[in-house]
Parts: sequence; structure tokens; C-alpha cells
Amino acid sequence: MGSFSERGRTAAVVVLLLASFMDLMDNTIVNVALPSMERSLHTTAAQLEWVVSGYVLTFAAMLIAGGRLGDMFGRRTVFMVGAAGFTLASLWAGLSSSGTELVVVRLAQGLFAGAMVPQVLGTVQALYPPEERAGVYGIAGAVTGLAAVAGPLLGGAFVSGDVFGLGWRTIFLVNVPVGVLVLIGAFTLVPQTKADHPLSLDVLGTVLAAGGVVALVYPLIEGRQAGWPWWTVGLFALAPVLLAAFVLHERGRARGGRALLLPLRLFGDRGFSAGLTVQLSFQASVIGFLFVLSITVQSGFGFSAWQAGLVVLPFSIAAAITSGAAAALVAKAGRTLVGIGALLQSIGAAWSIEVVAGGSHPSVAGLIGPMAVAGAGLGLVLVPLTDVVLAAVPTDDAGSASGTLSTFQQVGGALGIAIVGTAFFDSVSSSRDLGDAFGVAAWIVVALGLLATLAGLLLPHARPTVTAPNAAD
Repeated sequence: MGSFSERGRTAAVVVLLLASFMDLMDNTIVNVALPSMERSLHTTAAQLEWVVSGYVLTFAAMLIAGGRLGDMFGRRTVFMVGAAGFTLASLWAGLSSSGTELVVVRLAQGLFAGAMVPQVLGTVQALYPPEERAGVYGIAGAVTGLAAVAGPLLGGAFVSGDVFGLGWRTIFLVNVPVGVLVLIGAFTLVPQTKADHPLSLDVLGTVLAAGGVVALVYPLIEGRQAGWPWWTVGLFALAPVLLAAFVLHERGRARGGRALLLPLRLFGDRGFSAGLTVQLSFQASVIGFLFVLSITVQSGFGFSAWQAGLVVLPFSIAAAITSGAAAALVAKAGRTLVGIGALLQSIGAAWSIEVVAGGSHPSVAGLIGPMAVAGAGLGLVLVPLTDVVLAAVPTDDAGSASGTLSTFQQVGGALGIAIVGTAFFDSVSSSRDLGDAFGVAAWIVVALGLLATLAGLLLPHARPTVTAPNAAD
């Protein structure tokens, strides 16, 4: 650590955080462009769901493996491969001519992001001793908040402004010059680091776990449009089989003393399992909510993409404010903050039902209240959750536990799109208007938030820790 100059470390962190910002903004910018994509490419409802959920699924599948590849082959090397692939996939996405093509590219984009993002915090940990990392983590958290605010606003501006006549394509093409800068900066400014004792890859475990999740998500998204044929039932039945095979495989690796993809022994701890339940259900609630809201206000009530971005602004600002407050209170009231945050998400979603599906035409101003309440909940959950969960985890398992939380976060987002989106589009196809369909879907959002609230009651009390911000936010 001492071999790196302060100026050199700062320059490297700037490059790494620029890449992190690019990924985070890409995650938040897409929702406001979905109706424009639908009109331009004549996409199906399922394809719209895959544009969002496909990205987070492949990101989740690659997240832990990406971190281990960086430990083994060099974090800068894997970071640059991920950044190059992400940039090329962004270019391809911006040039896509069909919904199917765009979905395939988004799958690739998520995969490369899953290789790139773990190297950010891994490199920070290699460059800074533990006592100096808190400041860097704070800056990384600020970047996360900035991306959350900038994504919907920039997406709305790009689509509504029809920049260079490219419409929604600009939200992907903007990544190209940024990605080139990241690659040049990484090559010239980011040092190569590796782990002294890297953990081995678990390819079969990754395939089994990802296969189990896909076997659950795929029929949820595609089944409605296909009329729920026999293969949807077959995939639903296959999902628990694959996940059970994954558990048996991991137990076999544990007996052999080999590195595990997920720390199964920790699942027996009530606090850890409760934390994963909170993460899964809360992320499903938030991501599913933002997905159907953006489509409803634009396609159902004629909002422009810019207005749709403004709708999300109170959500992002409130999340940033409560994140700061939660960081100061986590050691004293972490578990309580998580429960209150999940409950606020449910209250905000329920309030939005009254505004959007209450019979009158919603407005940007009318949605400020519910969006601010829901966003406040996000900040109160995400900041303390990692600290609270790690309070129940032995120090040696903290890295694996944190990685598991990140993976469950992404899987929760994909499930939220599948479950909430399916309910929404099924209601639309049943001759409901989009406002009514939003009401049906949003009640599922409320239920998922309440599940996270109840699971939060089982969390352990937090202890003061200095943890990295969740790179996958």
C-alpha cells in the first residue's frame, strides 16, 4: 500500500469512480426511455421487462466471479476487459434495430458490468489501508447518490430533447465517450493489483445458481404473453431442483475445503437470513415500482420522458438525504432504521396508488409526496442494512457475506421486474387502463415492502463498522 503515491491513488480512484458512475447511471437512466423504445422498436411487454431485468440478472451472475477473476488475474486487467465490453455493448445497444437485439445486448452489458464493478472497491482496498478507506467510501456513496439523481434527469432530457435525432439511443451512446476515457485512464493511471491468496472460481456453482434464478424469472416474464404453456410449469418446477443442486454442490466444496460461491453456513444464522430476505424483497419492491410507474405516467397519462425523470427526482433527493442521516445513526438504531425504511417504501407506493389510479389525471407535483416518502425509505434501508447484517457475521466471512448481499440485491431487482411487471401487463391485457393496472401492480409493491418490514424485525442489532458502499446499488 505504501508504494503508491497520494496523487497516484487519487487519480486511480477518479477513474474507478467514473466507471462506477457510468454503470450506476446506466442502471437508472433506462426506465424513463422504455416507452420510447417500445414505440421505436415495436417491442413486446416481455422485451421491455428483459431490457431491465436481463441486465441485472447477468450482472448478479457475474458479480462474485468477477471479483475473483480480478483477484486472480489482476484487477486492472479485468476492469479494462469489463469496461471495454460495457462500452462496446453500449454502442451496440444504441444501434439496435429490434427489441430482441436490444435484450441480447443488455444481457452482454450486464455481464461486462459484473466484471468491471467489483474491481472498483477491490482496487480501493488494495491502495488504501483500512483506516484511510472511510473517506473514499464516502465519496463513492456520493457518486451513487449523484448517479441516482442524474440518471432519470439525463435520460428524460436526452429522450425528450431528441438529441441529434437519436431519441432513446442517446442514453446508451453517451456511455461510449465516457467508456473510452475510462479505458485510457485505467491504462495510464490505475495500478495493477492482485490478491495474495485469491479464492478459486466456482463455475459449476455459478451456472447452477444462475440457472435456478433464470428458470424462475423466465416463465414469469414470458409465460403471460405465451398463454402459460406447459414449459412454464416445467421451468417453475426446475428452478428449485437447480437451486437444491447448487446447495448440494456447495456443501461438497465445503467438505473438500474449497472456496464457496456463497457462505452456506451463514444461512443458518437468523440475522443473516433475515437480512437477505430484506434485501431481496425490498429491492424487488423498489425496482418493480419504478419500472411500472415510468411506463404508466408516459404511456397512460402522456408525460414526456423529461417529466417522468422529474417524477423520480423527489425519490432520489429524499434517498440522498436519509442516507446521510442513516449513516450517522446506524450504530445506535440500524435495525430500526431498516424497518422504518421498508415501511416508508410501502406507504409511498400505497400513496402513489391514490394519486395515479384514483380517477384523476396525475401530475408531477401530485407525485412529489409519495415519491419523497418512498425515496426516504430507500435511504434508510440501503445504508444501514450491510452494517446490520455484518453484525451477525464472523469477521473472516464479512467479504463473502457482503458479496452475497450484493448478489441478492440484483436478483431481487430482477424478480421485482418479473413479478410486478407481469401483474401490470396482465392487467393491461385484461382491458384495464394503465392507471388501474398500475394500482394492481403497486399493491404487490406494497406487499413486498411489508415483507421486508417484517423481516427487518429479525435483524440483529448493528455494531459500528466501516464497510464499503454497495457497489451494485
